[in-house]
Amino acid sequence: MDVKQSRTVVVTGANRGLGLEFTRQLLSRGDRVVAGCRQPGHADELTQLAAAHPGHLHVAPLDVADEHSRQAFAAEVAALHPAIDLLVNNAGTLASGERFGALDPRVLEHTLQVNTIAPLMLAQSLAPLLARGVRPRVFNLSSRLGSMALTQSFQTPSYNISKAALNMATVLMARALNPMGIGVLAASPGWVRTDMGGSKAPVTASESVHDLLEMLERRGDLGAGEFVDRDGAALPW
Repeated sequence: MDVKQSRTVVVTGANRGLGLEFTRQLLSRGDRVVAGCRQPGHADELTQLAAAHPGHLHVAPLDVADEHSRQAFAAEVAALHPAIDLLVNNAGTLASGERFGALDPRVLEHTLQVNTIAPLMLAQSLAPLLARGVRPRVFNLSSRLGSMALTQSFQTPSYNISKAALNMATVLMARALNPMGIGVLAASPGWVRTDMGGSKAPVTASESVHDLLEMLERRGDLGAGEFVDRDGAALPW
């Protein structure tokens, strides 16, 4: 990648799955990445990537469910970079085994904290840095499971509710951030073969992230809160 096109990117949940793959592919494109994860000291693959890309990867502690951690992370990003060009709100959680009649409100509350509240709060905290970026965007990793129109059965309710709420948060972010020149987009990465997606998922993390990054590159606009699949096709709310 041409050095002039190098971006500064923030990725949450970067120690595994899609977050790790976003970090890997962004670095391979020549971008600078601030990778947030809960335990940097145990993020061996990120440590290896940092060694392979000296000066391009900074790993910072981030528990997206904790407000103090989010504030400290945003301050660390601001101390490192005067501007950022892309925020990838990737960190997420999915509780298994939920069934109607035995739902635990604490699970729903935690899922909303991680999947919905954190992306909104991080976008708010990092907006001043994004406003100074080049073609800046907030990119929220949503899911088809958050589509009300596509829901056919009762499954993973906390996750589904949180992603539907994230879609609304994406629209609201766009209304607030578009006037500042910041684009906002929500995308479903597909059913991906990760710890969360499981071994039966048909799409690899490498394929999903490649398609998502290519889709971002292809879009002529910055994003006004749309909900799309990894190829850029609109998904129903």
